[in-house]
Amino acid sequence: MQGRYEQQMKKGVLEMLVLKQLEKEERYGYQLISQLRDKSGGMFSLKEGTLYPILYRLEDDGLLVSRWSQPKGKEVSRKYYVITEEGKEGLKELAALWQSFSGQVSKMMEEEA
Repeated sequence: MQGRYEQQMKKGVLEMLVLKQLEKEERYGYQLISQLRDKSGGMFSLKEGTLYPILYRLEDDGLLVSRWSQPKGKEVSRKYYVITEEGKEGLKELAALWQSFSGQVSKMMEEEA
């Protein structure tokens, strides 16, 4: 039972967490997957098929831009994602919404029936 509900809860915060990882530094997809997994103790272990649609959606919404790196030596070209000013503002709004949302959920869960 837990797995299905856990997936639904995670879906609501992935965009915010991706933006947060890009707040200070540009990153490519695998870096984002690794960071989200490592920083969350494995709770947010995303597959590429989950991450890339999120990145494309955020880019379509103007919250991110992407650029291809120039390969050096035997390196391959990588697509880097960078948060925009609009994305930084959006992140602030999402973080405030999350604080309000999670606070209300916690408050309701602590209430006696």
